[in-house]
Amino acid sequence: MLRPTIRKRILGIALGLIFLMAITSALSTVMTRKVAHQLDELSSRYVEAYGHLARMNIRSLEQALALRRMVIAKMQMPPDEAGFVERQKAYEAMAREIEQEAKAARALINAIIDDTSTESDNARLGRIDNRIENVTSDLGRYLGEEYRRLVSLLEARNFSDARASLARTDELRDDFNRKVEEIRSDMLGQVRADAKVTMRDQQTAIVISVILTVLASVAGLLFSLFVSTGIIRPVRRLLEGTRAVEAGRLDGSIDVTTRDEIGQLTTAFNNMVEQLRHKERLRETFGRYVDPRVVEGLIDPKSLAAGSGERRVMTVLFCDMKGFTSLSEGMTPQGLVKVMNHYLSTMSGPIRSHRGIIDKYIGDAIMAYWGPPFTEHGEQARLACLAAVEMADRGTALRTELPELIGVRTVPSDCEVRIGIATGEVLVGSIGSEFMMSYTVMGDAVNLASRLENANKIYGSHSLASETTIIAAGDAIESREVDRVVVAGQTHSERVFEIIGRAGELTEKQLVLLARYAEGLAAYRTRRWDDARRAFQAALEAVPGDGPSKALAERVENFKANPPPADWDGAWRLDQK
Repeated sequence: MLRPTIRKRILGIALGLIFLMAITSALSTVMTRKVAHQLDELSSRYVEAYGHLARMNIRSLEQALALRRMVIAKMQMPPDEAGFVERQKAYEAMAREIEQEAKAARALINAIIDDTSTESDNARLGRIDNRIENVTSDLGRYLGEEYRRLVSLLEARNFSDARASLARTDELRDDFNRKVEEIRSDMLGQVRADAKVTMRDQQTAIVISVILTVLASVAGLLFSLFVSTGIIRPVRRLLEGTRAVEAGRLDGSIDVTTRDEIGQLTTAFNNMVEQLRHKERLRETFGRYVDPRVVEGLIDPKSLAAGSGERRVMTVLFCDMKGFTSLSEGMTPQGLVKVMNHYLSTMSGPIRSHRGIIDKYIGDAIMAYWGPPFTEHGEQARLACLAAVEMADRGTALRTELPELIGVRTVPSDCEVRIGIATGEVLVGSIGSEFMMSYTVMGDAVNLASRLENANKIYGSHSLASETTIIAAGDAIESREVDRVVVAGQTHSERVFEIIGRAGELTEKQLVLLARYAEGLAAYRTRRWDDARRAFQAALEAVPGDGPSKALAERVENFKANPPPADWDGAWRLDQK
């Protein structure tokens, strides 16, 4: 079955308009020809016939003048015979001309009567024709007899009777002229009547032409609007659908109302939207396993250098919950999954809200990172530290939610969140085998962040960060130097800082804690054990239960009993991984 195409529709509009124009032009031509024919009849028949009648009067007057000249030529002494003969010839020529004019007028009148294509009063024209015939025959008969009598009287030089004959001739001629003028008057009335008919038909032709032109224009406009609306309406629906897709709304489709190219385009658009919905579902599902930004980067490898990998400075975060393993013992699989999902969702929220990339979940541990191209280089450490502060706050709130989730009254006191953050150069890219790949980061900064997360157990802290991270974070957070450590697998020491909170949010007791702890740490590194012990005790008096103060106070007591070697540089070695 043939499908109506837009080209055929447009061609149909053009053909329809041409057809309407042709009809209008044909009707206008017919009416114009009719009016032209009437005008031709008026000018070449009516007016010409009237002209012949007028010339009959003129020839009659000229004939009367020639007759008088004949009489004068005969009556003078001596008679002018040559002039008489010349005048006589002129008189007879005038008679023939009058007869020819009458015949010409009658021929034109009969032509008008015989022409059935024009409107005319044939009865009146027929009467005029008869009257011309009668007046002409009367003129020839009566006037001819009197003319012959007059000529014979002139030849006999009977001038008195000739004068009487001339008078009778004038009376006959006057009667002829009067009748001809009456005929001319009636003919003039016919000319005017025909002129009115012609003008009426001309006005009618103009009105009909205007009406036909308007009707053709309106019909063409309506036809064009009908066809164009059938094209524009689905195009507008396509435009609205395109804008909806552009705005991210993929829940609708467009009804296919035509079978032309637009209908095919609409069908293709609906198929495209369906494919986009399918891909969006895949993206959403895949995005719950891999960060959507990583997914987009893998689709566009230029942004992530996914294939070859590259070295970049990144900030890596590790998060774990102390005591979660023992807490999960005895749970049903369904309950454990519920608790794990709630815990991981709670801890992952701050990472995502601070534009971090969650690399993987390792049991109850979380690994995340910040850096180009996902975050600007100057913002990565600040965002990671702010995320750590919020995660620590959520960890405190999580302890109050866990009893309801697992169905116990309380949770162990050591069930707390531990976070480690480090900034440094790492290898970034898709790493794995030919069977499975993972876009991740590898390097010393990753190892350091993992070790710092584990070091929270030693210092009783929540969030530990490397010196590079704290310097890069700037004044966005409040922190304190906890210790200088040598992590497993490294030989040089790292200054380790604890993230206390956001900038400007510390209490008076926390400020005292930071000052006393800094004094104790300085005394500790210079082996002034008594001063260090007093400073750490003062810190614990400001904030009882402070983990780093407790840890270093115990370490001072041990060093006081068993002093470190002479080459001790104040760094603590973390042998556990």
